[in-house]
Amino acid sequence: MPADTPMSVVLLWHMHQPEYRDLRSGRVHLPWTYLHATKDYVDMAAHLEAVPGARAVVNFAPILLEQIEDYIGQVKGYLEGRGAIGDPLLAELAEPALPGNAQARLRLMQDCLRANRDRMIARFEPYQRLATMADWYESHPQSLIYASNQFLADLMVWYHISWMAESLQRGDERLRRLRDKAHNFSLHDRRELLQIILEQMQSIVPRYRELAAQGKVELSMSPYAHPIVPLLLDMESARETMPNVHLPVVTEYPGGEARAHWHLQKGLATFERVFGRKPAGLWPSEGGVSQEALAVFATHGFRWIASGGTVLHNSHDAKTKSCSHRVYRFGDVPVDCFFRDDGLSDLIGFNYSDWHAEDAVANLVGHMENIAKVCPDRDDCLITIILDGENAWEYYPENGHYFLDELYRKLENHPQLHLTTFERFLEEKQPVPAHEEHLSAGSWVYGTFSTWIGDPDKNRGWEILVEAKRSFDEQVASGRLSAEEIAAAEQQLAICEGSDWFWWFGDYNPSTTVNQFDQLFRMHLSNLYQMLHVEAPAYLSEVISRGGGQPSKGGVMRQHNEGGS
Repeated sequence: MPADTPMSVVLLWHMHQPEYRDLRSGRVHLPWTYLHATKDYVDMAAHLEAVPGARAVVNFAPILLEQIEDYIGQVKGYLEGRGAIGDPLLAELAEPALPGNAQARLRLMQDCLRANRDRMIARFEPYQRLATMADWYESHPQSLIYASNQFLADLMVWYHISWMAESLQRGDERLRRLRDKAHNFSLHDRRELLQIILEQMQSIVPRYRELAAQGKVELSMSPYAHPIVPLLLDMESARETMPNVHLPVVTEYPGGEARAHWHLQKGLATFERVFGRKPAGLWPSEGGVSQEALAVFATHGFRWIASGGTVLHNSHDAKTKSCSHRVYRFGDVPVDCFFRDDGLSDLIGFNYSDWHAEDAVANLVGHMENIAKVCPDRDDCLITIILDGENAWEYYPENGHYFLDELYRKLENHPQLHLTTFERFLEEKQPVPAHEEHLSAGSWVYGTFSTWIGDPDKNRGWEILVEAKRSFDEQVASGRLSAEEIAAAEQQLAICEGSDWFWWFGDYNPSTTVNQFDQLFRMHLSNLYQMLHVEAPAYLSEVISRGGGQPSKGGVMRQHNEGGS
């Protein structure tokens, strides 16, 4: 029979964007960091602030925190009359003179349509009207000479309004005034919108720090630039779950262990500087784990890590009975391991966006109640939901407002379910972990590394990265670089080691996005060679991957059971 005490439930929201800045020029190539900041990082804090009993683990990639800080410095400086904004789209919002070149105007127009058509554009009738006109211009580019500056300014303002948090849509008088005005936005209106964007970005870290101080949020981190640590340590680890995988020509990343430690040390330094505390836990990039990686995580003092449910399934000894909701330890590594309930997490990420919020939450909570009924162990077991904290909500009405509000309120005083955090669970329950000898190498996606290695394009990306790392090692060993030059090159190398480039390579992803990330990866590698005073290889001018697939939920999320090698 189930125990009288409620079953523990942990929600972990992961916040991550790769490095979009060109560290040499200061130009920002894609706007997703500031857009998700004003829409999602703000709203996720607001939901936790609004419900007294709400609890969550919020995970930040350190490289995202640095980008937010950089945006704040640039926008603040611009509004105070010094410096420039490196993000072209955000700069256009503030600058009086809009581009006169037809190609630049077309690009600006297209940029201002990068929002969910049903939930973010059609929601606002004036924006929908402008988008319809923009669609026509896009198919008749020769008529762009008739598109006025006012049309572009209004489209730009509505684009940024649509990327504002729902808590702001409902609570900021300035934003309501802009929505009511609807058209003929002035330069003053545009700069007022820029001021709102700045304020929201400035509010993010203080709000999460305060939520952490109140015990409502446990803040955790990922390795600095979001690398797949097990692949840095040993690419052959991919064979544990994909024995027939075709790996790159070279399967050893030079100095991979040292690089893994660098990402953890640098990540911890950034996290502690920003939040004023050391995190107890780590969400490894993409839940990427292996027994070797687990030992590396332990050396940096992490008390817990988390990964995907399929990884646990692959790690089980088939002879022993197992429970997917237990806390686990593997081998002799003293780190508690939690595993994502893939089914429940994917319901939020992929299914509930078209449901009525009350029905969706009732369904989700019903599944949790059923788990609680058949799981009598309240000290060693918990329900773990982990998903991207930013990409799902544009598919929900009003940025997921109704769903998230209902979810927190439903769980706040539920008699059978208790919202908590991993750190609090470990302290209060002092669970006795189940034990397995070996943690299977894999990620939250399919329980494998197929999203990052094994495809010809992904393998080519690794081969190019390995060559760049060899050049880095040679130049450092030569003694020709100063300490400052080595530090800058290390930072640039870390960016190249990030997971996102390999995520997007492959023919199953949409070509427009693949092209953007392909170019970014090659730009970052070219910058590394420049910093090393080495001529970049000619092959960096050649496209690595062209894509061609259809986006699934915008192409940024995958269901754990979609398939895989």
